[in-house]
Amino acid sequence: MSTDDEEEPRVPIVCPACETRSRVPIEEVADTVERHNERLHDGEDVAEVDPAIAEHIADLVADDMGLFDDGEESPNE
Repeated sequence: MSTDDEEEPRVPIVCPACETRSRVPIEEVADTVERHNERLHDGEDVAEVDPAIAEHIADLVADDMGLFDDGEESPNE
């Protein structure tokens, strides 16, 4: 039997300054990143969603919105 935590998508968060990487539930991403940056980096935007994941999501959204030219595939395909 699975629990809600096992089924919930988790997003990779990276902090190059701390050399840390973690995965958090998708609905906690913004608060977790903000809290980390406030507590450890004086509010500076250091920790973030893994850039590769963020880029992939942006490409998916752009493709879904039809922002890529006809016949052109997103860069991640």
